[in-house]
Amino acid sequence: MQKQLQEQIARLRAAGAHYVDARWYPAEETNELMMWNGNLKEASASRESGVGVRVLYKGAWGFSAASDTSGLGALFDKALDNARVAAERVTFPIRLAEKDAIRATFESPNAINPFTVPMAEKLAFMQTMDAKLDQPGVFQRICALTFMRKQIIFLDSEGSEIEKTITEVFPSIEVVGLDAQGEMHSRKFSPPRMGDTRGWETLDMEVFSANAERIVREMNEVLAAEPCPKDVRSVILLPGIMFLQTHETIGHALELDRILGYELAFAGGSFVRLSDFGTLRYGSEKLTARADATIPNSPGSFGFDDDGIPAQNNLLIDKGLLVGAITGRQMVEEANVRAGRRIFEGSGGANRATAFYRVPIERMTNINIDPGDDGTLDDIIRNTERGIVLDGDKSWSIGSNREQFHFATDIGWLVEDGQIKHVVKNSTYQGETVPFYNSLSAVGDESTWEVQYTPNCGKGQPNQIMQLGHGVPVCRFDNVRIGE
Repeated sequence: MQKQLQEQIARLRAAGAHYVDARWYPAEETNELMMWNGNLKEASASRESGVGVRVLYKGAWGFSAASDTSGLGALFDKALDNARVAAERVTFPIRLAEKDAIRATFESPNAINPFTVPMAEKLAFMQTMDAKLDQPGVFQRICALTFMRKQIIFLDSEGSEIEKTITEVFPSIEVVGLDAQGEMHSRKFSPPRMGDTRGWETLDMEVFSANAERIVREMNEVLAAEPCPKDVRSVILLPGIMFLQTHETIGHALELDRILGYELAFAGGSFVRLSDFGTLRYGSEKLTARADATIPNSPGSFGFDDDGIPAQNNLLIDKGLLVGAITGRQMVEEANVRAGRRIFEGSGGANRATAFYRVPIERMTNINIDPGDDGTLDDIIRNTERGIVLDGDKSWSIGSNREQFHFATDIGWLVEDGQIKHVVKNSTYQGETVPFYNSLSAVGDESTWEVQYTPNCGKGQPNQIMQLGHGVPVCRFDNVRIGE
């Protein structure tokens, strides 16, 4: 098959194509299980395979994909024909940043492939968790497991040959209860990624059992709590909500295609302008953010992107100053031309597609916040006069250009004079992105830093769902409106 793909790539190059690549998925598997109040409500398995072909001709892309690989010649011809038609209408001829030809393999680290684990063992894990969650005050119990495994072979006309095998595990548990007014409240747990693995072995029974007890206890505290006050306070965000804050107002805001306006019709734009790179004070000096696709234990690490660029660790925000973006081969060249200066030296290795039948677009890798030197969570609380500790992503609303936000969380703990006083329910906070990050006054040390995963990030039209992670510490922001 690889030989046939290489022959077709060479044939289109000879026919005048500037660049050709093919992504062959010999197999992509997904297994989803969900138990609701002890009943197995979902048990699905899917498997697909196919080839996607991109052709660059006279500054325009053409794309074609098929699950039937018996007619490769017609598939490649269709991609070239699409590029020829697009070339008649292109307004900004596409150029690709330079890259090296790479021959390599990558396999995500996992000790136990979840697709080799018997169904009975998976169900036994869920039944054990359900029993742990079946306690007074719990109205609904949800246990969910999602497993993904894909093999991707990438070939291009520049000589790259890359084979990747990606395995992912996404487990979660959740409890729901009703307060005295009949309003539902929930508390959930998805384990942070620890160590250097991400297979079935990450479902640590002791970790899940301890956290099952915790989320039941905390949910019952929320059910009996007073509403979050309307106030202006310091907010202390735990990783369970700081990952979403990072995702929505740093990650999506710094996707270069969005900055250039290519997502406006669907997912929105960005308040960031090309003139902001190197000048915009995005946050306080305590804020350092990076797109790091090299940490081993996260779905945002994939070895090589779908342009054939090696995974990288790129600075986005350096001590508050905006210095980088989430980039691929195409957009960096366009951005440099439009800016009239060389902002980007090359691709950041962030072009990915969710499947063989979708075109690669710029996607978040692991968008991380560096740990700071302000101590543990207890240290930060002790140094907070009037604040609230927040955790759990309940709901979110974001400005179309990521310029503002409003988040609701599962739980809040009021802080007075350096001590936690009591739990509040319906806790919310809001702000404008740049002033909010400039109010960052404390960043927790490595003991507070966790890799939280995101299995369902949507972008693109048609929509593409992608998986990634966020390594984030505890962070405190001052003078934030809460409870509204």
